[in-house]
Amino acid sequence: MQANAVDPEIARAKLVLGNNTFASISEKVSIIAEAKTPKGWFALFGVAVTLAGVWLASVGYLVWEGLGIWGLNQPVEWAWDITGFVFWVGIGHAGTLISAILFLFRQKWRTAVNRSAEAMTLFAVLCALSYVGVHTGRPWFAYWFLPLPNQMGIWQNYRSPLMWDFFALNTYLTVSLLFWYVGLIPDLATFRDRAKTKLRKMVFGVLAMGWRGGNQQWRHYERAYLILAGLSTPLVLSVHTIVSMDFATSVIPGWHTTIFPPYFVAGAIFGGFAMVNTLLIPAREWFNLKEIITLRHIENMNKVILSTGLLVGYAYAMEFFIAYYSGNEYELFTFANRAFGPYAWAYWTMISCNVLIPQLFWVKSFRTSIPVTFCVCMGVNVGMWFERFVIIVTSLSRDFLPSSWGYFRPTIFDISTFAGTFGVFLTLFLLFVRFFPMVAISEVKGIMPAANPHANDGAH
Repeated sequence: MQANAVDPEIARAKLVLGNNTFASISEKVSIIAEAKTPKGWFALFGVAVTLAGVWLASVGYLVWEGLGIWGLNQPVEWAWDITGFVFWVGIGHAGTLISAILFLFRQKWRTAVNRSAEAMTLFAVLCALSYVGVHTGRPWFAYWFLPLPNQMGIWQNYRSPLMWDFFALNTYLTVSLLFWYVGLIPDLATFRDRAKTKLRKMVFGVLAMGWRGGNQQWRHYERAYLILAGLSTPLVLSVHTIVSMDFATSVIPGWHTTIFPPYFVAGAIFGGFAMVNTLLIPAREWFNLKEIITLRHIENMNKVILSTGLLVGYAYAMEFFIAYYSGNEYELFTFANRAFGPYAWAYWTMISCNVLIPQLFWVKSFRTSIPVTFCVCMGVNVGMWFERFVIIVTSLSRDFLPSSWGYFRPTIFDISTFAGTFGVFLTLFLLFVRFFPMVAISEVKGIMPAANPHANDGAH
């Protein structure tokens, strides 16, 4: 019995290093938002806002001139627009996976990283929605997506994958926003109680919704959090499955395949976790959070990246096998063209970044190395963009008729629009880090040894 009492305590202690107490955890996380804004933050924010301005200018010019400013042509009618859309939807999956699915499986290590990952989800989905709004070429008719007849009395075509995207993303955004905000309430109350100005006390007092931390409030909070986690879990699987149907329901060689739903979901988790590491590795260094976001958290996320990377690599191999096994000459040509055609450079970049480089994580010393982790995750981010580019562009550039073959070349506006979405994403993330708790204070406290009422039983 004595050993049984000690083991859970040891397991808990590894998640928060140092001689931290409840008060020190509150101090370390709160001081990030309460202290004077560092100059480095202003420098990064200036870069991010500049890129966001590039996005705004690019979209404004797109609305003024039309889709002709992009490099779209016949037969490549989708390119960087849908590539960027699918890329950002995928990035948004890691937050919900860390928060909801790992919560349901009672994985305590999620507590230090879930808050930032949830915020990342919201900002990534907003970037994805921006593509849904503009890639149709007539964003002023966006209200046609709503389940109402338009001014001509025409109802929406619910068989269109574009409609599926709209409802899937808005549902995902709504549930993710609720999940993020409900989890934030106890920490907002902490900020309210620590506030030294009337304005901060009023703002956080309103946002905390009267939270006092009573037993009844905690019961309602935990029940609501569990329900939202249960709602979010199927959304992780369904949203990217629906996005994959944009392609799978067509008859284009290379798209018309049943492997896309699980393949897209695995790829989304793969890329999303890489982005979480990409953001949190600098953050834990700059904000002195190494005792809260520990190497164990980084290593666990690297294990998820490795496992989902293996699934993605398996999907790549199965695509070639099924094309061969089907005996369909169009499918065979499409996949041979991906690997050895004019876009071979993009295909092998994808394979290198998504399949080969993550194999470094089989070695523990690499999984726990910050420089190696950051470089691998940056490579995965690049590789996941190229994956979407390869799927979309190579399949369209050479279809059934050689007479209609073409080669896509992006214009400066393709590049500026996509680069600008990173500006929007980073602007929102930097504002979140500056004004809100980037670590879930109450949840981190819940996994500390002091939160265990039997923590000292082993001493008797």
